Amino acid sequence: MPAGMAWNAFKLCTALRALGYIMVLIVVGIVGLTYYAVVLLNYLPALLRGGVDALIAFPLLILFHFLLAMLLWSYSYVVLTDPGGIPPNWRPEIDEEGGQGAPLVESEYSGAGLVSNQSVIAFDPANQKVRFCRKCNHYKPPRCHHCSVCGRCILKMDHHCVWVVNCIGALNYKYFLLFLFYTFLETTLVALSLLRYFMAFFTDEEISGTLGTVAASFITFVLNLAFALSILGFMLMHLSLVASNTTTIEAYEKKSTPKWHYDLGRKKNFEQVFGTDKWYWFIPAYSEEDLRRIPALQGIDYPTRPELHALQQL
Repeated sequence: MPAGMAWNAFKLCTALRALGYIMVLIVVGIVGLTYYAVVLLNYLPALLRGGVDALIAFPLLILFHFLLAMLLWSYSYVVLTDPGGIPPNWRPEIDEEGGQGAPLVESEYSGAGLVSNQSVIAFDPANQKVRFCRKCNHYKPPRCHHCSVCGRCILKMDHHCVWVVNCIGALNYKYFLLFLFYTFLETTLVALSLLRYFMAFFTDEEISGTLGTVAASFITFVLNLAFALSILGFMLMHLSLVASNTTTIEAYEKKSTPKWHYDLGRKKNFEQVFGTDKWYWFIPAYSEEDLRRIPALQGIDYPTRPELHALQQL
């Protein structure tokens, strides 16, 4: 029975990986259909006709292409960026005689009274014990979890997303959030731009074009409206997780933890994901200064609230 269960789990993980590639093709297909319906069928012809329609079409097309570029940029980085794996031969820093971590050391990012978790890097602040992955056969840094689909441990794992054929972890979480953000803006813009064509189906207004072109506009409106509404809820959920410096997995784990050690306050929590440089907040990249000063962006070392850490040692 255990062997059969393992085999079934392996088949499920393989199926999820294969499904991911199909989902990427679906994303490309929806983007292609949307571009065809919005640009080629409706607003580019309106721009070429001139007049009042051109005054509406021109800014709309500019905004549409800008959001599409940012969406595809973020999406490609989510797909292609390694979410973060445990460095080769990584071992926790522990005192082998006492079994405890080294003395606390302040980091460069401790200007607001925060203490780096470097000294207790071997310990999960939720349970204060060395974590070891039996599947990967190595130690796990704090906030690291094993992904059965990817078959390895992921730094600060949030979840495995079939839409991007990748795990969402420490090194690509910001890119994932930007993908959600720009997708929501783009799908909302598309739904609003095609609303009058959708409403024409329920009025006596004459609809120009062939049955195929009309159907393309109708389907595009429905798909983008559905995505906009669903992504809005998903995005709000993740924004709440960022505000509390929590991942999707940790949101379930910390139900039994009244005080979350990684909650540094909303501003610091936001910087743990997006960095401190405002010029980089809305693009899938980090400044060299942020990568140097904020250990959490590397996925290994995380600052904790010193007062909660002190209470935990009692």
